[in-house]
Amino acid sequence: MIRTEELLLNVGPQHPSTHGVFRIIVKLDGEVIIEATPVMGYLHRGTEKLAEDLSYTQIIPYTDRMDYVSAMTNNYVLVHAVETMMELAVPERAEYLRLVVMELQRIASHLVWWGTYLLDIGAMSPFLYAFRDRETIVNLFNELCGARLTYNYMRVGGVKWDASDAWLDKVRDFIPYMEKKLIEYDKLVSGNEIFLARIRGVGAYDAKTAIDYGLSGANLRCTGVDWDIRRAKPYSLYDRFDFDIPLGTNGDCYDRYLIRLEEIRQSLRILTQALQQFPSGGETMGKVPRVIRPPAGEVYVSIESPRGEIGCHIVSKGKQEPYRLKFRRPSFVNLQILPKLLVGETMTNLITILGGIDIVVGEVDC
Repeated sequence: MIRTEELLLNVGPQHPSTHGVFRIIVKLDGEVIIEATPVMGYLHRGTEKLAEDLSYTQIIPYTDRMDYVSAMTNNYVLVHAVETMMELAVPERAEYLRLVVMELQRIASHLVWWGTYLLDIGAMSPFLYAFRDRETIVNLFNELCGARLTYNYMRVGGVKWDASDAWLDKVRDFIPYMEKKLIEYDKLVSGNEIFLARIRGVGAYDAKTAIDYGLSGANLRCTGVDWDIRRAKPYSLYDRFDFDIPLGTNGDCYDRYLIRLEEIRQSLRILTQALQQFPSGGETMGKVPRVIRPPAGEVYVSIESPRGEIGCHIVSKGKQEPYRLKFRRPSFVNLQILPKLLVGETMTNLITILGGIDIVVGEVDC
């Protein structure tokens, strides 16, 4: 008789394809996964608890370090929640600046995902191209706020610094440049037979499963569910712009891939309109009290980050610090479906499926 034994294998926590200090305990029957258990918490820093002893402005740098690939959107969800509680009006120029940097951040985030995802499944060149093009955005952010990764740019009531006309011109120049590069990306990768064999039909699920697991972003829209908070519950200035919400039909890794590339195109479309409408002058900070004390009560706001719905729930007792603060982190929520998707798959598909979810471990652990 042929006797087989199950093999217990640790993937991570120090592994390049886990995209951070994240561990999966995998039980294998040969090459087939029969059980997968994610182990989280290696990067937990207690952000939500630390916030209870910090003023609202002091919390902003902590949001940078959650999803450190999309720090601008993290900044926004916090200040947007505080502004909602205090019913603060944000100057139009400041809100346009916020929207421009958030859409640039969405593009930069998807470029990081595109490059690292293809590196995970064996393609080196796309990684180099993606980081080359992301560097343009990083340089723009560095010029605007003096940082390349953790920006600490947004403030309750506006933004920390205004943008010069020269900076706005550089953003305008970036748009046609990136549109051309997206065409190159498609020619290089999207129709490649080896690439398609690796991801088409892999990690598929239906709309009901996506909703049951609370998925959001591309992980939800790949099943055909038309839900993007920028359109469903408009915030900032998104109701002023014309853009499409890309949807999939098969709910697999390939649909998630196509959606994120199309989201870059739609972000460029939003940026074009925003720069056409951009106010020629005006303040970048509203009338904000010297000491920020939201009234007693609670609020929950959510926005569409590159990874899905990021929410901020604040409970206030009318003090300078929040009584409680809780973030809904899309990386953490989207990761719930991973054990279900991995059962019955091979080890090679583990990397394909995990990368297709697009997590940032700083946001998973918080």
